[in-house]
Amino acid sequence: MSTKQRGRPRSFDREAALGQATMAFWEHGYEATSIADLTRAMGIGAPSLYAAFGDKKALFEEVVRGYGATYGAFTGAALEEEPTARAAFTRVLREAAAVFTDPAHPPGCMVISAATNCTTAEVEEALRAMRNTNIARFEDLVRADVHRGELPPDTAPGVLARYIAAVFQGMSQQARDGATREELERVAGLAMRAWPGK
Repeated sequence: MSTKQRGRPRSFDREAALGQATMAFWEHGYEATSIADLTRAMGIGAPSLYAAFGDKKALFEEVVRGYGATYGAFTGAALEEEPTARAAFTRVLREAAAVFTDPAHPPGCMVISAATNCTTAEVEEALRAMRNTNIARFEDLVRADVHRGELPPDTAPGVLARYIAAVFQGMSQQARDGATREELERVAGLAMRAWPGK
């Protein structure tokens, strides 16, 4: 390869290509999305993909980071901005109903969907760690509310955190199975009726 060829700017929009990779992983999951699927979706050749993003796992890691800062950012925003765990989780589930069914992208949560049938150990472990980190964050929020007297003293923070996570993850799958925003909003409302009272 000549110096001139080596120095050429990329002939594709990296951010646009990354967005297309996100859609491919979101639709099909990590394991079922091949390099051929990715190059087709991104409109680039395999050499360009490897040069710009590294291998499939490295590309997926970048996709997950981008997803967390965009489509998936609503969860962190609610946990940071709402004054109580109940308010935060009510907002998380309500907004999940909207995001998971938005026709502008594949249904459900990309991080949850990508883990389906994943047999690549490192990726599977990374996605599990992300989910468990979220549950730990949920648990911290619940525990803080118990200490403040917002929740009964006999509330089990870990159980309540896993309950919210299970509803959230279930809503993602329901969206992929065709549930509407209105249906998931009703599920979210029903789920929050189980919130412990003082």
